[in-house]
Amino acid sequence: MTGGAGMVGAAGGPGDTGATGAAGAASAGPAGAGDRVVLADVVDRSITVDEVSAVVATEQDGAVVTFAGVVRDHDGGKGVNALDYERHPSAGTVIAEVAREIAEAHPEVRIAVLHRVGALGIGDVALAAAVSSPHRAEAFAACGALVDLVKERVPIWKHQRFSDGTDEWVAAL
Repeated sequence: MTGGAGMVGAAGGPGDTGATGAAGAASAGPAGAGDRVVLADVVDRSITVDEVSAVVATEQDGAVVTFAGVVRDHDGGKGVNALDYERHPSAGTVIAEVAREIAEAHPEVRIAVLHRVGALGIGDVALAAAVSSPHRAEAFAACGALVDLVKERVPIWKHQRFSDGTDEWVAAL
């Protein structure tokens, strides 16, 4: 699947459709929450923290806080060989709504967040988020809240395949 209805901003990479989702549709002027969500999408391509941090930083910001959710080689005491992320068709819209909620709660921040779906290997980035703000406390608080809410609300499921031959489905990240 390519970039979905949740796409906000212009990441310019493969899979981007150029569609604008809920986070950018109803912004209220230049300082509106939707305008401060510069990128929010679910994509089926490699993502990096550099990609999201590059689009949030401005000359007014004294802090850029980033988060990378990386595929690890174990879970629950078992070795992980591979995993796949699957999404509900609404995932792009939901991630954009989540980002907008965080922007509304933290009026000084700019936000970019991407979640990857498809087959991922150990060490691949599954979730990349960046939040900029004039002050570090606001950036840290908003980035933490963003990651928590993405994991809680965006309809994405992880299918893990373990080294012992078993597998399991897990909701979100």
